Amino acid sequence: MDIEVPKIQSSNMSILLCVADVHTEAVQAALAKQKERGKMAVPMPSKRRSLVVQSSMDAYTPPDTSSGSEGEGSMQGEGTPTSSQGSINMENWISRAIHGSTTSSTTSSSSTQSGGSGAASRLADVMGQTHLGKSGKPPFNYNLHTYLHLSTSVCVPVGGRVSAKIQQLVNTLKRPKRPPLREFFVDDFEELLEVQQPDPNQPKAEGAQMLALRGEQLGVVTNWPLSLEAALQRWGTISPKAPCLTTMDTNGKPLYILTYGKLWTRSIKVAYNILHKLGSKQEPMLRPGDRVALVFPNNDPAAFMVAFYGCLLAEVVPVPIEVPLTRKDAGSQQIGFLLGSCGVTVALTSDACHKGLPKSPTGEIPQFKGWPKLMWFVTESKHLSKPPRDWFPHIKDANNETAYIEYKTCKDGSVLGVTVMRIALLTHCQTLTQSCGYTEAETIVNVLDFKKDVGLWHGILTSVMNMMHVISIPYSLMKVNPLSWIQKVCQYKAKVACVKSRDMHWALVAHRDQRDINLSSLRMLVVADGANPWSISSCDAFLNVFQSKGLKPEVICPCASSPEALTVAIRRPTDDSNQTPGRGVLSMQGLSHGVIRVDSEEKLSVLTLQDVGTVMPGALMCVVKPDGVPQLCKTDEIGELCVGSIATGTSYYGLSGMTKNTFEVFPMNSVGALISEYPFTRTGLLGFVGPGGLCFIAGKMDGLMVVGGRRHNADDIVATALAVEPMKFVYRGRWIAVFSISVLHDERIVVVAEQRPDSTEEDSFQWMSRVLQAIDGIHQVGVYCLALVPSNTLPKTPLGGIHLSETKQLFLEGSLHPCNVLMCPHTCVTNLPKPRQKQPEIGPASVMVGNLVSGKRIAQASGRDLGQMEDNDQARKVCFLFLSEVLQWRAQTTPDHVLYTLLNCRVSETCSLTCVQLHKRAEKIATMLAERGHLQDGDHVALVYPPGIDLIAAFYGCLYAGCVPITVRPPHPQNIATTLPTVKMIVEVSRSACMMTTAVICKLLRSKEASAAVDVRTWPPVLDTDDLPKKKPPLLYKPSNPDTLAYLDFSVSTTGMLAGVKMSHTATSAFCRSIKLQCELYPSREVAICLDPYCGLGFVLWCLCSVYSGHQSILIPPSELEVNPALWLLAVSQYKVRDTFCSYSVMELCTKGLGLQTESLKSRGLDLSRVRTCVVVAEERPRIALTQSFSKLFKDLGLHPRAVSTSFGCRVNLAICLQGTSGPDPTTVYVDMRILPGVRIIIANPETKGPLGDSHLGEIWVCSGHNASGYFTVYGDEALQSDHFTSRLSFGDTQTIWARTGYLGFLRRTQLTDASGERHDALYVVGALDEAMELRGMRYHPIDIETSVIRTHKSITECAVFTWTNLLVVVVELDGSEQEALDLVPLVTNVVLEEHYLIVGVVVVVDIGVIPINSRGEKQRMHLRDGFLADQLDPIYVAYNM
Repeated sequence: MDIEVPKIQSSNMSILLCVADVHTEAVQAALAKQKERGKMAVPMPSKRRSLVVQSSMDAYTPPDTSSGSEGEGSMQGEGTPTSSQGSINMENWISRAIHGSTTSSTTSSSSTQSGGSGAASRLADVMGQTHLGKSGKPPFNYNLHTYLHLSTSVCVPVGGRVSAKIQQLVNTLKRPKRPPLREFFVDDFEELLEVQQPDPNQPKAEGAQMLALRGEQLGVVTNWPLSLEAALQRWGTISPKAPCLTTMDTNGKPLYILTYGKLWTRSIKVAYNILHKLGSKQEPMLRPGDRVALVFPNNDPAAFMVAFYGCLLAEVVPVPIEVPLTRKDAGSQQIGFLLGSCGVTVALTSDACHKGLPKSPTGEIPQFKGWPKLMWFVTESKHLSKPPRDWFPHIKDANNETAYIEYKTCKDGSVLGVTVMRIALLTHCQTLTQSCGYTEAETIVNVLDFKKDVGLWHGILTSVMNMMHVISIPYSLMKVNPLSWIQKVCQYKAKVACVKSRDMHWALVAHRDQRDINLSSLRMLVVADGANPWSISSCDAFLNVFQSKGLKPEVICPCASSPEALTVAIRRPTDDSNQTPGRGVLSMQGLSHGVIRVDSEEKLSVLTLQDVGTVMPGALMCVVKPDGVPQLCKTDEIGELCVGSIATGTSYYGLSGMTKNTFEVFPMNSVGALISEYPFTRTGLLGFVGPGGLCFIAGKMDGLMVVGGRRHNADDIVATALAVEPMKFVYRGRWIAVFSISVLHDERIVVVAEQRPDSTEEDSFQWMSRVLQAIDGIHQVGVYCLALVPSNTLPKTPLGGIHLSETKQLFLEGSLHPCNVLMCPHTCVTNLPKPRQKQPEIGPASVMVGNLVSGKRIAQASGRDLGQMEDNDQARKVCFLFLSEVLQWRAQTTPDHVLYTLLNCRVSETCSLTCVQLHKRAEKIATMLAERGHLQDGDHVALVYPPGIDLIAAFYGCLYAGCVPITVRPPHPQNIATTLPTVKMIVEVSRSACMMTTAVICKLLRSKEASAAVDVRTWPPVLDTDDLPKKKPPLLYKPSNPDTLAYLDFSVSTTGMLAGVKMSHTATSAFCRSIKLQCELYPSREVAICLDPYCGLGFVLWCLCSVYSGHQSILIPPSELEVNPALWLLAVSQYKVRDTFCSYSVMELCTKGLGLQTESLKSRGLDLSRVRTCVVVAEERPRIALTQSFSKLFKDLGLHPRAVSTSFGCRVNLAICLQGTSGPDPTTVYVDMRILPGVRIIIANPETKGPLGDSHLGEIWVCSGHNASGYFTVYGDEALQSDHFTSRLSFGDTQTIWARTGYLGFLRRTQLTDASGERHDALYVVGALDEAMELRGMRYHPIDIETSVIRTHKSITECAVFTWTNLLVVVVELDGSEQEALDLVPLVTNVVLEEHYLIVGVVVVVDIGVIPINSRGEKQRMHLRDGFLADQLDPIYVAYNM
């Protein structure tokens, strides 16, 4: 059903009450049955208010320049038109018509539970028993502090709205849906998935093999013309005054009468002009056989008819198409491709249409997207030259040349041209004349599109053969007055009318007590879409009302047709009113298995079909299996109808392969013998032949969806959805599109409907739940996604139908912008892999979850040995164990050597420090600590500084004073409330005796905002280092024991835990030496550092390495990049730096912020060709995609692709791997990194602690001089500590003490050799154990799922996933308008299913910056989880997948 609904008054509806709409009955019964089973609580999605703004009820109708015909793809069903005046009566009528039941009694189970907060409070009780908690005591639970403004609290209120909805979802999903499928699991990609096993009890075809059916003989009438042009010539010369076509204006008044004489003379004129007036005499543009486009609007059939016959007379081939209204009409591009492939260069059009086409400023008609260059030619007589007296078209008998090409839109939106030969054209007109009993001078009313299909065949072609008079009713008139066609039948006493079921339907609704209606003149009412499942109810209802107005039951003649086979079957008009039409009441269950079962025990799921008459005269028909070889079906089997006749299309223009499959089919019987030597044509219609040779159509091949091995027809599902009270929720009661998409190796059904502007969220959601239940009850199939879009937003075909393939395309691209979405993957996806069982552990080569490559070699590797390495730095010879001593030595030997330079956002130096300046400053700070702070040796001091020089001086001041420094990120001035508590927590947990900071931060700590956030009275003493004492300290502290603490390193893990690790003087020096050797750092070098200096390797590179190795560090605070994203790269270029270190956040900022500026940076002289190593510092799996896009982006600025690499560190060892200068080139699987000198690595099973084999996935354990010596925690949890820092293998080498990193990875011996000639062992980091999610017995790393999700849509900038009560929750940040939020839900669900075999439970769409990220650029997923459950994220949209 596909046309805009007109505005009509709806009164006097009671007549329709007696119409029993079978389908509505079935739907009501199905819903009632669902109700008995108990309510299924569907959690209603949460929406931000700005998304719920109600638009005014706009009754927009497309402008009528709309030429055009219905797209075959459009699938809307009967609904009832509405108008702002008549809608109230209508709804009452509908609710009464459904067995007089009140609407409320059949409301769906979800309706009462879908209200907003009320539902949440009722559901809170359910959650009362659920407790939050994580096993294992963390080192410390931490309240996140980042530069992002996210308020979260450590404990989560269990009765929160979000948790309640999740619990509701969990409860709903626990309900048994269908018997569980037999599942198996093989470790092989394709076989991983459940293969649908055929149900042994499913119905099978049992009938005999069918025989081909022959239509009656095509009678040869003596005076039938030998071609259509000959017929036109005959009537044009002997009856020139006979009316051929009457056109109507929008008021229903006759606009113009075209006589046969005028049609004949004008057609000759057009033929002469297109052959002789285009191009030159020597080089005419058109020759006989060339293709020409016919572009005429729907309200001008006369001009179209003249042009069409002009083409036939000139022997050129007309290709009728729609008028392109804009350059981007739905489907217009595909029509352009068709014109291009047909070699069309000329378009014929009318004057009015030519004026209405879009024009460029110079008055040219622009080239439409995808269209070839066309010459537009206006066919009005006044613009044409008169043919000379001696010129006359050559009129031949009908032959095998192409007469015209009719376009056809396929399921995927592509457009094909079906060629019809002249002999087929004539024979088709003869078969229609015979089966419809047409006689000369009959009057026929045509409401259909005259450019194609039934409208063209009856209203333009067969009418001329029989000198009939056609009354053409334009679409624009039907919109204003839906009764117009009935009025014209009465007025002209028409014998025949050609309509669609929607035209009958509208007439019903618009029909008032019009006393003057008399339909007794009608002998035939051709129903063009009689094959649709909803046409039967229109025919019944129409007859029911108009029988009293003279309409005879035997007049209604449904027909079946297709572009390929033309008219397939038509019910013949008879005079015998006792001959009842055929009816089939078929079981839906049977149909879905392709068999016909009439006796259905369950009256719910039946489909009632009407026959479409018998085979056409002179044709053979058979039914073949839809897939595979064309084998005849059994008599009780549904198949594709095939027709053998002269009167069909002959090919798809220019597509020989597709032509062979469709137009040259040779059906065979069960033993493989051909049933005829002549080829058949596939009709694209599914059906069967019933008793008495009656044809029944059960659906179209294009609308077929095979879900789980069962066939469903899109039209049937549309009909079911429409029967669920569409008037209340669906715009104008009828815009519904149904299609299938392929997800995880099966088709999934998607239903899209336009929502009424005035329906509320609750209404719509309730309607959606009921549609799901109705489709489940009647078709026994789950809907994967149901989306409601705002009214008037779906792409339409020119005659108002939904453009199905465009709608599907928008859905898959994420550009549909729905206002409501309900996804049901849990109920639909039944072919997931079976949950995997844990493998028993056996020996060293045991497997954890995935054995990546089988290997027996124990997986261990080490960096170069520190002891044997030559180190020609003087400092080593003096054998300093302590950094404080190294600084003092440098201040004496190279006092003026610059160690540190700090840059600001303008790439200028703010300040720098030489060895002696740093030494003197540190001395003064040590004095201050002793005098003002009264600190003892070993006291802890919190350093709260912004990234800069002060921090470094304060650190060495602490070492000089014998204190233990702890670096702490200062609170964010704009966000004190959330960032200050973290500072407080670190200060307390680290037991700091005093705090050192700058004057500005001192002030901030004492501000009003600060006292609102924390109790400022409990701070330890705060020292302001901007005010230093002038005098020199009496004596510097001399550390004695290298195993004492040098500093504490506090940081937040990605799971949101705060952990401080202890770094001894030995470990610190070993660390610096290891980096110095790996990166070859010497005093002559300059290194650029753009990192946060608060923990891990970032802190070591910022504060320690320069003092140890003597190189100059150019310090770039990452916060300055927010002002100038190019700062880091400009500095690297300006200082001609060879080595640089940055974080992922910095790299991401450069990639996103400078993507379009590479040319302008090049012109500013930015040159990165000197960069030898650019290392990303991180404690996570390397983000390969980011490093690669960075390398690619800046390659033009001289960056060597091998320069970019990643380091890896963790809490127990701040740097395990670092891409140095030596060693083979990096590879690109996860990442392969260089292990630092003095570091040994082994891969162990985290559960059994046994060593694992080469290439096996396990936990990375590390042994090195710079391992941290333990956690510093208020709990002092010894078990945890010994486990993390002093683990031993359970067998093999049980003596070595290892630290456990908590990261999964594997070692792999490569083909490369390193400097020592040994084969190189590559370490691949997979992800943190803490973060890994156990789902369905398998271990998933969040980053893998997040990477998939970020790829799905351009508006997803960031993503984080976590699990809650075994549901996977995906949070995505949206960079775009809030209207796009709901587009992301299906895309996210699809990609996670496709790539990870996981069903997403909840999709949360949030604003940019909501996902908390720590200073190292790592996502704080647990924190996000707590914020989500406590309902603190202010999400744009939360979808709970069913």
